[in-house]
Parts: sequence; C-alpha cells; structure tokens
Amino acid sequence: MLNVVHSVAVNKQISLPNSTSKALPKTWNLPSIWAPIVQPEIISVEEDLHAWLEINLDARLNFTKHLLVITNKRLLYFDDIQSQHGAQPAAEYPYRTSLKLSHHDHAGVAKIELFDEDVHLANWCYTLANESSSARFIKQFELQVASFISGQSTITEPSELSPKCTYQLESDEDKYPQCSRNIDTPPSTWTLFRLWRFAKPYRWQLLAGFVLMLISTAATLVPPYLTIPLMDKVLIPYQNGSPIDIKLVTLLLFGLLGSALLAWGLGWARTYILALVSERIGADLRTITYEHLLKLSLEYFGGKRTGDLMSRIGSESDRICVFLSLHLLDFATDVLMIVMTATILISINTKLALVTLLPLPIIALMIHIVRDKLRTGFEKIDRVWSEVSNVLADTIPGIRVVKAFAQEKREATRFRVANQHNLVVNDRINKIWSLFSPSVTLLTEIGLLMVWAFGIWQVSRDEITVGVLTAFLAYISRFYTRLDSMSRIVSVTQKAASGSKRIFDILDHISSVPEPTNPIHLEKVTGQIEIRSAGFRYGNRAVIKDLNLIIRPGEMIGLVGHSGSGKSTLVNLMCRFYDVTTGSISLDGVNIRSLPISEYRRNIGLVLQEPFLFFGTIADNITYGKPNATRTEIVAAARAAHAHEFILRLPHGYDSMVGERGQSLSGGERQRISIARALLIDPRILILDEATASVDTETEKEIQKALDNLVHGRTTIAIAHRLSTLHKANRLVVLDQGQIVEVGNHDELIARGGAYYRLYQAQARNVDTDLDDVDSLEAIATKETST
Repeated sequence: MLNVVHSVAVNKQISLPNSTSKALPKTWNLPSIWAPIVQPEIISVEEDLHAWLEINLDARLNFTKHLLVITNKRLLYFDDIQSQHGAQPAAEYPYRTSLKLSHHDHAGVAKIELFDEDVHLANWCYTLANESSSARFIKQFELQVASFISGQSTITEPSELSPKCTYQLESDEDKYPQCSRNIDTPPSTWTLFRLWRFAKPYRWQLLAGFVLMLISTAATLVPPYLTIPLMDKVLIPYQNGSPIDIKLVTLLLFGLLGSALLAWGLGWARTYILALVSERIGADLRTITYEHLLKLSLEYFGGKRTGDLMSRIGSESDRICVFLSLHLLDFATDVLMIVMTATILISINTKLALVTLLPLPIIALMIHIVRDKLRTGFEKIDRVWSEVSNVLADTIPGIRVVKAFAQEKREATRFRVANQHNLVVNDRINKIWSLFSPSVTLLTEIGLLMVWAFGIWQVSRDEITVGVLTAFLAYISRFYTRLDSMSRIVSVTQKAASGSKRIFDILDHISSVPEPTNPIHLEKVTGQIEIRSAGFRYGNRAVIKDLNLIIRPGEMIGLVGHSGSGKSTLVNLMCRFYDVTTGSISLDGVNIRSLPISEYRRNIGLVLQEPFLFFGTIADNITYGKPNATRTEIVAAARAAHAHEFILRLPHGYDSMVGERGQSLSGGERQRISIARALLIDPRILILDEATASVDTETEKEIQKALDNLVHGRTTIAIAHRLSTLHKANRLVVLDQGQIVEVGNHDELIARGGAYYRLYQAQARNVDTDLDDVDSLEAIATKETST
C-alpha cells in the first residue's frame, strides 16, 4: 500500500516527440522531462493518456518531482525522476468498480485520497492554487473508470491551455484566473483618444488654442515667402546695377518683423491656454482614477502591489499631462506646418515639391516599424518600473523590520536587481530609438541635397528664379525640421499610450461589490443580522459553505475555529468588503446588497488585530470616521477607550503626531486609539477581529476594559485567538472548513465535548506548558541566585 503526501503543480507543457508506433494525444502534451519516461510505458501497452498532474513534494514536504497519470485503463504514479531512468511506474492502480478518488481541503491544503472500497491506498496533498487542475484530474479519473466498467470508450475533449501558466480552462470559465493579471496586450495609440472624456469639459479652450495654433503656424510661413521679392526685386537687380527700392525694402522688412511678432504673440497665448487645459485634464484624470480606485472591492487590491498603483496614479498621469501640454501641441503644430508648407511648395513649383516629398514613404515605413516595437517596449518598461516602485513600497514602511533582522544588504540587492532589470529593458528601447532618429535626419539631409541639385538644374534652365529657389530652400528647411520633429514624437506618443492603458486598466475595472441600482434607506438600524445559505469562494476554493446564522440586536457573538476555518472571511462578508457567491446577508430584514455601501458601513465599527493609523495627529485619527466631531466628543471617546491618560502624557497631547502608520506609539496604544475611533461613530454593529491578539496580558486588560464600554448595547461579532476573552459572549459560533459545526455558550459547548471543547482543551494545554516553562525558568533563576 502506497501512503505518501505530495503537492500538485502544473508545469509548462511542450510538444511530445513523435513515436514510431503510437503518438500520445497532443491534447495532453507532457513536460519534456517526463516524456521519455511516460511515453514508452503508455505506448507499450497501447493505452491512451487522458490527464496528468505533476507532483513536486515528497512525504516530508521536500521538493522533488513526481507524476500522476490517467490512461483509459489505469492510474499511474511515477516516482522521483532522478531514480527512474525509464523504469516502470512506482505504483499503478488498474480500474475497477470499487476504485474511487475523494477530495477535501483544510487550512490552505487540499488532499486527494485513493480508496478501494474502504481500504485506503494512497493520498496526495497539494496547494489550493492548483484546485482547478486537480478538479479536472478527478473528473477525468471518474470518467475513465466509468468508461472502463461500461466498456464504452470516451473521447477527451481538447483542453484550452493558458500560454503562460498552462492552466486548463474549464467549460464554464472564460479567462485564465492563474495568470490573467500577467497577460498584457500592447497599448494602442487609439487609447489616447479615450482621454477625450476628460478633455470634453475644456473643449472651448481647446478650440481657442487650435485657432491660435492655426494662425500662428500660418504667420511663421510668411517670412520665406517674402524672401522671393526681396531676392528677385531688390538684391539681384541691385547686383545688375539697378538702385535699391527703399520703400519696397522697408515694406518687406516690416512684413518680416510683423509676422515674427504675430507668430510670437499667438504662440505664447496658444501655449499658455493649452498648458492650463492639459494640467486640468491631468488633475481630473488623477482625481477620477483615485476616486474610482477607492470604490473597488478588496478583491482588486488583493492582486495589486502598492507601488504599482502609486506609479499609475502618479507618474503615469504626469506623463500624460506632459504629453498633452507639450508634445501633443508640438505634434499638431508639426502636422499643420507640414501640410501648409507642402501646399505652398506645390503652388510655387510642383516638380521641385515632388522631389522634396521623396523621403516621406521611407520615413513613414520606418515610423510604422519602430512604433510597434516601441509600443510593446514602453509597456514593458512601465511594468518593470512598477517592480522598482514595489521594492520601495515594501521596504520603506517596513524599515524597522529590515533593520531588526539586519537585511539592509538583501533589500539593497532586491532594489539593485529590479533597477538593473529596468536598465536592461530601457537599453533595448534606446538601441532601437538611437538608430531610428539619426536615420530620419539622414533621409531629410539627402532630401535637401536632392532639392539643391534639382533646383540648380531648374535655375540653369531658367525654369525658376534664384529667389524662388531661396524661398523653396527656406520652406524645405522648415518642412524637414518639422518632419524630423514629428518622427521623434513617436517615442513620447507610445509612452503616453502605455500610461493611458495602465490608467484605463483601473478605470475599466468594475467593482465586484457594486452600488445598488434602487437603493433602500434604513431610517433606524436595530442591528439584526441574518445570514441565509451564504456561500463564498476565493477563485475555485469554497471558503464559506451554506452558512446560516441569525444575530439578534444587541447580542454578542463569538466566532471561533482553527486558522483557515472562515472566521475573517465571514466578517469581510458582513462588512461587504466582498459579496457572497450564493445566499444572502440581511440587516434588519433588508439584503445588504440593496443598501448604499457607505450608508451601510457607517453603521459598522471595525477594530482590527493590526490597527492602522494615518499620518497625522491623534485627534485626526480618532475623528477619521467623524471629521466634524467636537473636542468634547474626542476626549469622551478616548476616555471610554482608556486612551485619555497615555495621550495626556505625550508632549502635545491630542495634537501629537503619531508618525507613519502610528510607529511612534506602542501596539496597545494604537489599538486603544482604534477603539476610540470606533466609539466615536457610535455604530450599531461592532466587529472585533482579533482585537487583543498581538498585545501582552497587561495591555490586553486595558483594551478589554475599553472593549467592554464599546460592546455595550451593540450587536457585536468578535473573533478572538484567546477563547477566554469571549466569556461574555451570548453565543459562540464554531466554524470548521467554512461551515458552522456548533453554536452555544461556553458552558453548553464544553458539556457537549465537541469541536469547541477540543479547541479549548488544546489551548489550555498550551497555557499549562507555558506556565511550566515559566516555573522552570524561575526555579533555575532561584538556584543561580542562591549559588
């Protein structure tokens, strides 16, 4: 009998080499390291491979490599690959009616067990990240056993595999949950057009800026045109002996000066107006993105890094703002200048104009090729830069832990690696861009030489005058300068498109906890909570299963159970940080999904195990839930939380700064401020999530006194690590694997001798052990003292 403990992990799959006799189905391609071992075993007996699971832990939970395989005739287990060398399977289980696989999970670990009637044959444990793959494996096993017994062959439907994590997509799924966050499509330049929703309120200012741009651009095109009469009617006739026409020269010079002043004034007004508009668009973009971010559920934040989100709202919006205020303006000016210049060139001399335009197709092709590479590259740069920001966001708030464990070198190495990765990616982009920009300049210079050559040839044939050629060259200089500038805008455009995509990734995300369409407003909340057949899943893992519970107004309920039993998840559902997958939760007979979220949460006071304090004064943190509270209310809440005394001992009392995340205060002091914060809003429902778990006994007594004031007259749901702190609870609800297994008060549950009794006894034994250790230490200390 095989009795081992393993963990399932699905690795990247590759194509299996073709066999001379019978090839394995491409649907179930094996990893390359297993193909030489499994293929001969399957082909030799002419079996079909239908499913496999790679196992990476041995019985002692050390990393290794094993494999489970399902064929149309048996279940195979292949042992450590280093000891196989093409040998037979370590174990095989031919199909028969009594062969069954069972599955269950607990505390973050799932297990598959193999039974032959009541005889236990083997078991394999795995992490819940592979829950979906194991479910498919078991489903395929049951299908093949049934097929073997009935004698009717089955066809395994081809599975759709993720290109990155090889997650096998189930029939009722439309995306890969394992890696959907990592599969990024390159940003499109069209993303920038979505910014119009932010620009629309300023459309009249934008129109004014565009008109000014049009006029100022036209004004800059006047001077080269005035050089034609200046050359042909003034300078060349003077060289031929004719006197200079002072009036004509004066008129032409004043025309040049006037056009320059007009272009300067209009350019200043245009730049100022568009800069103001772009700054306001950027500010609106940041504000709306941040407000939308605050509306998203905790589920969204669970899959994001702080540094990444900060980078998106901060640097990405700044990049877009710079693009709108500077580069977009330059781009529009360049386009207008090129169009107007081309029109003037064609009107002056069509043949010479066509020679001028010869480099354009080559430059356009280069822009198209480079744009695609830059588009992907800048998206990758943004992601890599987020890695750098994430290191900073992790290290700086946790600097005390870093220094306490002397891990400065380790964190410096993390930053150096992330920074080096950023450098490598930027080098790749710069390699492309460094070749592109000089190439465009070279093409424009070649175009200018061609114009010179063709123009001199036309002058020699008296087709054009020297003045026309001079004006033409002046226009050509402007034309190619703008063309070169417009080609350079490709880089900043793709950067802005990448930033816009990352911003809209947030704005396009729909909260999994939506506001009700037709909200119901409760005039008075009594605090009765009803949970009916509630179920909740984290991905493919069921955390809460068909849970039913009624909490009466003013009642104190204690939630107890092992780690991972679903206590904190149930609290999150009550707070509506998540929505139940099945069933409902009601407050005073109204489904909480029908209540406005902010209105519902204002009736809930939450005290967490690790209280979070914002940077600011103690008074600011106490009044966080009620900003308009009076000084008297603040002091009253602090007194009730047993925090008033230690606050007065601080240098500035209630105006003392707590530091970032309250680092200047002890854990117990932070917790009492958190309790004062909850007391101040006078909630009808109070939730205590391990409120005294991380403090010492003396501090716990102070906090417990504060909690006694807090729970009075309120519906209270408390989670506590120390069961003794729940002695005042009206009822204790015992959870196990997301289900209620017992309900009653302390004495009733102890008398039953069930799950609560076992928890209580286990905790009592730990306390006794701790006391024995203390007694032993005291005895040793006494002996050493006497010696």
